[in-house]
Parts: sequence; C-alpha cells; structure tokens
Amino acid sequence: MRSWWIQAGSTGTTVEARETAVPEPGEGQMLVRMRAAGLNRGEFIAAHGLTKPGAPKPAGTEGAGEVERLGPGVSGFRVGERVMGRCPGAFAEYALMQACETMAVPAGIGWEEAGSIPLVFLVVYDMLVDQGRLQPGEWLLVTGISSGVGVAALQAGKVLGAKVAGTSRSKDKLARLAALGLDLGLCTTDAPIADAVLQATGGRGADLVVNTVGGSVFADCVRALGFEGRLATVGYLDGVVKAEMDLEALHAKRLRLFGVSNKLRNAEQRARTVRGFTRDLLPAFADGRIRPLIDRVFAFEELPQAKAFMEANAQVGKIVLASPRGPALSSP
Repeated sequence: MRSWWIQAGSTGTTVEARETAVPEPGEGQMLVRMRAAGLNRGEFIAAHGLTKPGAPKPAGTEGAGEVERLGPGVSGFRVGERVMGRCPGAFAEYALMQACETMAVPAGIGWEEAGSIPLVFLVVYDMLVDQGRLQPGEWLLVTGISSGVGVAALQAGKVLGAKVAGTSRSKDKLARLAALGLDLGLCTTDAPIADAVLQATGGRGADLVVNTVGGSVFADCVRALGFEGRLATVGYLDGVVKAEMDLEALHAKRLRLFGVSNKLRNAEQRARTVRGFTRDLLPAFADGRIRPLIDRVFAFEELPQAKAFMEANAQVGKIVLASPRGPALSSP
C-alpha cells in the first residue's frame, strides 16, 4: 500500500512516500480503509518531540475511513462502518485504530470533515471541559485562534455557552472567524492582549485562557486572567518553552495552570476523553451546531505541499490530506 513516512533531523522534519505492507489488526484494533486524515502541527515540528530523531516512522496521527477488518476482542463496530479517531500512520491507504479510541462518524459529516475532527477536538474537550470546567457566560481567551486547535476551541466554546476572545497577527483571519461567533478579535500588533481583555470584560478578566502560542505570551495570558482563572498551555508555536511566572498573581487571584498533551497519557486515559467527547460534544456535530472549518484539502501525493502550507502559518482552521482509494482487501 502507499504511505507517507516522517523523519526528524537537526533542522526540522522531512517526509517521504513508500510502498509498505498492509498492517494486521491486533487485539482491540481495527484495520481502517482511510479516506481522509488531518494534519497536526506538533507532528511536523521537531522541537515538539512528537517525531523523535532516528529512523523514519509512519506519518499521520488522525483520520477517518471505513472499517475493513476487526481484530480480536473488538465489539461495537462492524465491517464497512464509517469511523474516525486517533490513528498513528494515518497518511496511508490503510491504518490501524484502537477500538477504544474510535468513534462512529455522524451522518451528514463528510470524509474531509471527519478526518479533521478527532485529535483537535479531543484536545479541546480536554482543555475546555475535563480540565478547564468552562461554564456558560464565562469568558474564554484563545491565543493564536486561527490555528486548528484555536478554531476548534472557538466552536466548542460557543456551543458551551461561553463568550470567546481570540488573538491573531492577522486582522483578516479575525474577520473570517467573526462568522463563527468570535465575540472579540484581538490583533496582536495593536494593544497588549491583557489590557484589551480586561477592558472588554469590565476589569473582570478571562475565566479560561488557552495558550497555543507559547512562552512569549505566557505573562500576558496570566495578566488577562480573572479571579480563579484557569490557564491551559497546549503548544509553543513560537518555540519559547520557558517563561517567568508572576507568583503574586498566581497567589492573589487563585489561578490554576495546567498543560494539555497526549504524549504521556495511557490508553485508558485517552479512551476516557473519547467517551466524554462522544457524550458531551459529538451531538453538536450530528445536529450541525459544529462544522469543522477546513482551510484546504490536499491530494495524497501533495503532503510536502500541505506541510509547507502549514509551516507558513497561512491557514484558518484545519488542513486535510485526502487518502488514496486503496483496493478492497480479500478476507484474511
């Protein structure tokens, strides 16, 4: 089968196309005939550590397709069913999904949309619901809101009843997101983030801040938080992984700081998030309250171009790689 592989080096990551064998599903796994897969920035940035130096490995981390085969111990799914989920090696004709981390694709959701949902919205669910405890009427601030995670946080935050502020260096991107319900767009080339948030909230500050940018905005994020505010750190696009901490603000405002990453989580912890997302947010996709925002869909052969487009920070929302329509397999 056709597949893409990724390798981390001293100056970044590279991808190469290969012909490889179709994997066999093991205990608790399903073989999925891939239809679409989402790009995730963390995989392509060597400094994030998701792609470690050394031998190349199968590329792609999430996707959607049809169940081709069920491994031992799998129940609740059937051959031919439309599914989506976390999927190592997703940039291929076929890939394996753990059944406990797989979700049925709601009717009315297309392949490209389904391929863009799993990781980014599971991360957002972790930030806003599991750890962030976002409540209706609260203010959510998202830095770098035009990213895949940022747009998903905006959409989920609105469904949860929050008011959402977001930052970007591009006024054009902020204008595009106003159609998705962005209450306050903050261009980072204008006034400092914290001052604008405090003014918009009548001095109260944000209840929850999602920092997708990194250490360069950490101090301003802390300043923007209100009493008993929560700060989620999910990325560092700026490459700045250290920042000074205002202990007085942490103490006086009773702040809570937490990180969001799947890197060290075990299978049961990830599966628990899948169950919560399926219960609390997936219905919003089924009834149309959330439609994933896809900036561009690239053909399977165009992964290098898709990678370059992501690295240029040009997108608003998700970038998706269409999967080749691999031939049906004969029964094992």
